[in-house]
Amino acid sequence: MTLPANDAFTLGLAHDGTTRTTRTRSRSITRSPSPLSNMTTARVDRGLARRANKRAGSSSNMVSSVESSKSLEEIQERREDSPQPAAPVSAAITKPPRAPIDWEIPRKLLHSSIGFFTLYLYYANGSPRKVVIVLATALVTVIAPADAIRLRYPAFERLYEKVVGFLMRESERKSTNGVIWYILGALFVLICYPLDIAVVSILILSWADTNASTFGRLWGRYTPALPSSILGLPLAPRKSLAGFIAGSLTGGLTAMFFYSYVAPLAMNPEITWTWDQGVIGYGLPAPNDVLGDAVKNGMAKLGISAVHTGGWVGLGIIGVVAGIVSGVAEALDLGNLDDNLTLPIISGGCLWGFFKLLGYISS
Repeated sequence: MTLPANDAFTLGLAHDGTTRTTRTRSRSITRSPSPLSNMTTARVDRGLARRANKRAGSSSNMVSSVESSKSLEEIQERREDSPQPAAPVSAAITKPPRAPIDWEIPRKLLHSSIGFFTLYLYYANGSPRKVVIVLATALVTVIAPADAIRLRYPAFERLYEKVVGFLMRESERKSTNGVIWYILGALFVLICYPLDIAVVSILILSWADTNASTFGRLWGRYTPALPSSILGLPLAPRKSLAGFIAGSLTGGLTAMFFYSYVAPLAMNPEITWTWDQGVIGYGLPAPNDVLGDAVKNGMAKLGISAVHTGGWVGLGIIGVVAGIVSGVAEALDLGNLDDNLTLPIISGGCLWGFFKLLGYISS
């Protein structure tokens, strides 16, 4: 069948119209969106991005919190597993243990017993000359030679220390024994001083020195150390205030005890001070004493009468002076000189000089 020309043209037009419609639609699909749609899409994208960031942050926080909790648990487990030192152990490390105190009990008993033996001899009216002879003989014939042999021959030294080593200090094992200095000090005061002053100085050596050492070791760590010097006199650096007070009190009480109780009972004519008369005998200046006469004349010109140095006033003054002298003499640092030698000599000499001074102003 042959189509008419107009029909073919019509079909062709129809076919062309369909094609144009399809092209038009395809062009509308590929066309760029409007500004409003672009803004909406951007808002949606930002919202999605924020939500994604929040989810990511929350998940990271959860992870970090879990990790931190795990790390804390691990640290706690390590602390619990690791051994912890006890408090006393750390204290022992920071503070070294205190060295034990050597009380030297046998030595101190012997040291103190000599004072009681001296009192017995004085009360029994023992002759100081006999005491001097006995002490000097023992020193020259037995004590000093044995000590010299000990320092030269080790075999004898071992035997010597087995017998009397418990009475020696560690510092005396390679040096002169302190007993020699003790006897020399006692001999000096017995020969050079009045008998009562010699006895008091030996008592100070026997008792004040012992108490100063004992209380210094007992309470010295709780009190300050003594200064390096006092009134220009050098003091030993190892001396403490506790030992100084103990030595001073013992020396003062010893002098008061002797002159108020021992001397009246012994009734020895060689006495320096009595309760009723004060300073007498060896304490008074000699008739031709220039210094004594000058003091007496000076007091007379000033209208000052002589002072009564007896009774409680005189005894109290003696106790104070003897206490100060004992404490200072025991604490002195005189180099290599042993205090068993220097203590009786210094304390007895100071007491004798003080009695002389009282004799210048006493009635």
